[in-house]
Amino acid sequence: MSEDNSSIVRKGFCIYIDTFCQGPVPTVSDQNGYSIFETELEAQKEIVDNMMTRLQEFLDGERDYEDAITVEEYVLPVFVHSDGTITDADGNCFSPRPE
Repeated sequence: MSEDNSSIVRKGFCIYIDTFCQGPVPTVSDQNGYSIFETELEAQKEIVDNMMTRLQEFLDGERDYEDAITVEEYVLPVFVHSDGTITDADGNCFSPRPE
């Protein structure tokens, strides 16, 4: 991971998804910006929680089977910088809030 130590506030983990146009991008956010998890396990549990919701939606007839069982999200370590941007091991840099 490339890091500018002077601007790094903390390390964490983000949930990513691969997109066709932009490649890997963080996918979980709220009104405050991208969700940064303290531990990898915490981020993994978030993915599992979302999957359980999709599976329940399938059982309730609200989602098709393939969509319910497909997990595209994965966890990557990131650096959070003083201005709120995050960077990952590949040097991808994301603004504090999704656009």
